[in-house]
Amino acid sequence: MSTPAQPTASSIGSVDAQRVEDALSLIAPKWTTWSAQTLAQQGHPMRVRDVAARLPFVSEQLIGKRLAQMHADGLVTRADDHHGAPYQLSAFGESLSPVHRALSDWSQTNLSLGGKVAGAERVEDAVRRLHLRHSTAVIQVLDAGGPMRFVHIAEEASLDNGFTRQRLNRLQVDGLVARTGPRHGDPYVLTDAGRALGPVYAAVEQWSNPVATQKRSASPAPVTAATRTHTGVPLGSDGIRTAAALRRTTAAPSALFSHAPQPQPRVPTAVTAQSAPSRGR
Repeated sequence: MSTPAQPTASSIGSVDAQRVEDALSLIAPKWTTWSAQTLAQQGHPMRVRDVAARLPFVSEQLIGKRLAQMHADGLVTRADDHHGAPYQLSAFGESLSPVHRALSDWSQTNLSLGGKVAGAERVEDAVRRLHLRHSTAVIQVLDAGGPMRFVHIAEEASLDNGFTRQRLNRLQVDGLVARTGPRHGDPYVLTDAGRALGPVYAAVEQWSNPVATQKRSASPAPVTAATRTHTGVPLGSDGIRTAAALRRTTAAPSALFSHAPQPQPRVPTAVTAQSAPSRGR
């Protein structure tokens, strides 16, 4: 019996777009990655106040709400439901490490975030760019047939024209899609960052497979719960003070679970230039 082929960098079109986005919606809410990596690095059950103590730039109340949502989504477990009971990563949560690594590697190679960025912050920024509903379908269409005008993208993705334009504008701002020219009606293409998403999608889909059926038959996290935490504003959108704290704190997790942080390569000028959205509509 032959061994199933492993996902490759060219597998953008082969993934289940809805499954990928359902999985990303579980880790899209801000501070989910920070909380998961803090629990992983400590390696033992932790109370809310203990997790918050290691993330001094986030309020204890917010960490409590985030852990409660992660518990509902199956990412963490606790011995009982009594107030103050500690949390620990579930097997599902522990298996996030390859996803975090794929997101971090993609970000380091293709995005220029500026300055020293903690590993968890880089992962959360990457998820913010990818998790919105139907973004994956739009990227798949462009990967298969770009350059394309937006009306043709909408037709191929079976989406409303207005919604498709909104999604393309967001993907432009996030550096995944670019226009071939500044004029109205000029076709869209994927940037280098968009074309490099195959390994990320494959890692996310593989992570979601063992529990996808169970999560959907239960009560999957609604897309709006994920989208409301990020509104398309730049990295550090919580304010200058929070962004500065993320970069200077010694408590911020900089490793991705058991992996040591890696140096960030220089992003090619061509990639940065291509990722900038044009002013044309």
